[in-house]
Amino acid sequence: MSEANGRTHHYHADATILEGDLQLPLSNKSNKIQSQAHAALGHVGGYFHQRQEDFRLEGVVSFSAAYSQVAGNLEVKPGRGWATLSTTVVEDLNILEILTADRIVGQIITEHPLEGYVPIISFLGTRFENLRIAGHPVTIDYDHDILGDKPPSDAAYTLDSALRARVADQYSHIHATPELPQDLREKYNQLSSALGGREAVECSLVKHVVGAFPGRSFGNVIRIPHFGTVTLAKLQLIHDQFSDHGAPRTTTVKLTMLDLNLGCAVSGSGSVGAGSTNGETRP
Repeated sequence: MSEANGRTHHYHADATILEGDLQLPLSNKSNKIQSQAHAALGHVGGYFHQRQEDFRLEGVVSFSAAYSQVAGNLEVKPGRGWATLSTTVVEDLNILEILTADRIVGQIITEHPLEGYVPIISFLGTRFENLRIAGHPVTIDYDHDILGDKPPSDAAYTLDSALRARVADQYSHIHATPELPQDLREKYNQLSSALGGREAVECSLVKHVVGAFPGRSFGNVIRIPHFGTVTLAKLQLIHDQFSDHGAPRTTTVKLTMLDLNLGCAVSGSGSVGAGSTNGETRP
């Protein structure tokens, strides 16, 4: 914890390079991928990191190197609040020789104010470098600023009309994609119906992708034949513990760079580059 301005801030952040539950080829048993290079930040803040090299799960998933880091500290500049960092970096990722990337970086930076509760949120540095599907490059259109500026008067991000409009625009572009699969249509119908609630919002730092790769893209979702579904840079923001004035006392930010739902030769699910922050200030 860290004290300033008569208040106490409890830090929280975590970062995980890879985890999942996959059914390997020619195997009848489930293969749980334990959290790789998991880093967690305690309430007192500080800095913690993990590094892993030459990971390989048979011929299914591999990377040459990866690291995660989390940090929390009170900013040294006068008037600045409590900063928290969650970073995941994966190099030379290879999944079944179908999905590859030279480097994937997922980063969340938050700053909780000395007065109030709602943090400033940034995803500076988040990116995919040379993401490819079956050897074909994937061109990505990002929206790192989809959350926008911190709402005034310590209001929830989820109640900001500009943010709602940007997220609704993401949903509408996905809905407008020709031949949108029924399961994705149902998912985004549910997300659209929930948009406007003060508790949570789900969107992406990726607007859409293009390329000559096999399969179809639907906004930030790519469906690859004989492989499965890949969701890029999935972002979840969750508010909780609302005060009498309507300000959320906690804001959880979750970023998953690759959310995998695999089928055919390998079935199962997994995530690559998952991080979150969730600090709390008292009183």
